[in-house]
Amino acid sequence: MATLSDYLETRTNETIRALDELVRFKTHVPPGENYEKAIDHAAQKLKELEFEVEKIFMPRELFEKKNPRLTHLKGDRVNLCAIKNVGAKKTLLINTHLDVVPASDTWTVPPFECTLKDGRIFGRGVADSKGGPSALFTVLCAMEELDIAPKYNLNIALTTDEEMGPYSGLCYLADLGKLKADYFLSMDGDSDDITIASNGNVDWQIDVFGRSYHSGSSFMGVNAIEKSIPVMNELMLLKDKIEKRRSKVPGSLAISEKTGIKTLIPVLNINLMNAGVKQNIVPDKCTMKGDRRFIPEEKFDDVRKEFDSVMSNVLQKHPEIDLKYSCDEIYAPMLTDMNHPWVKEVQDIASATAGRHVNLAGAQGSLDVAYAVKVTGLPACCFGIGRRTESNAHADDENIRVDDLVMYTKFLGKLVCGNGKVLKC
Repeated sequence: MATLSDYLETRTNETIRALDELVRFKTHVPPGENYEKAIDHAAQKLKELEFEVEKIFMPRELFEKKNPRLTHLKGDRVNLCAIKNVGAKKTLLINTHLDVVPASDTWTVPPFECTLKDGRIFGRGVADSKGGPSALFTVLCAMEELDIAPKYNLNIALTTDEEMGPYSGLCYLADLGKLKADYFLSMDGDSDDITIASNGNVDWQIDVFGRSYHSGSSFMGVNAIEKSIPVMNELMLLKDKIEKRRSKVPGSLAISEKTGIKTLIPVLNINLMNAGVKQNIVPDKCTMKGDRRFIPEEKFDDVRKEFDSVMSNVLQKHPEIDLKYSCDEIYAPMLTDMNHPWVKEVQDIASATAGRHVNLAGAQGSLDVAYAVKVTGLPACCFGIGRRTESNAHADDENIRVDDLVMYTKFLGKLVCGNGKVLKC
């Protein structure tokens, strides 16, 4: 006799083939030109499995309005909603994104196809986040073959532009009311922990203005870079204050083991600076950009007031500085009650399947899932395939362990079907 999990393990090669098919769609963003090809591929698979499939285009005008910094991106912004109603009492929403970050020319293997080596699968997106839907396709096909009904009605949302934000395809589906369910599993994550919380994200920009002049007589101009130094000094004081705070939400075990930081923490970063055109010209403008990650216990209004206060301090101390700034919320924080029955179910199944206790944790980063949770109010867990410190998501030679792909396929099988049927061998 064999279980569904045993059967799924025999389908590993099929799962790898499905992953290779998805990886070969070059859905990197920028520019995001090939979304429709990948969505059509997934839609056909789900149609064959008797899902009601809807391909949803985000209107270009809305995309540019919500993402004013992304107007240069090309291609249709396409997403997929697939529903199977089996008459169950509860509905499970399963989501991940099919867009990936670009690949550099320094990969040691071809990025847009799967390469198997030393028990690992290499390819752009295998961890973030095409491995999840590949495993899901295997589970759904196995259910069809074995005549196993899911214990939930299924709402599958495959979305795009998560890697760019702030208004991704998932956000659009949430606003359209397409994410109706009782529980939410995001496959966008790693297998180190189950993510039940995330930091919010604020993008800020400061423009400091000067006056251009020949550098030989620089005293006749106003150097915008030099005028930016007091601004940076105040930001660093704020950074020191902010990063002493601690959330009550536990952080990633992988991060904790490396840093000793055991909970989510807020951070303030100066990530980009642009100024000047030539060495012998006094720069007339200096632009600084960065982000502020805020913990679930903080509110955006307080984050903005704190930033306003810093800018006010700069101008009080240095009234001669000419500047303007903006501070915009990109994603809110996310927090699902750690004692929610859905969280316990996901944790129990993940731990049993992985053969170890899988911790609940918060993500230092920010997720479009948080927007969907804010709109829908759904309890959400993020659990994926990759490993935070070894899968190289967003880096060269992105990879996952074959064993983790097998584990994840079994996890989805148990989550969607319970223990499933006992099969006659």
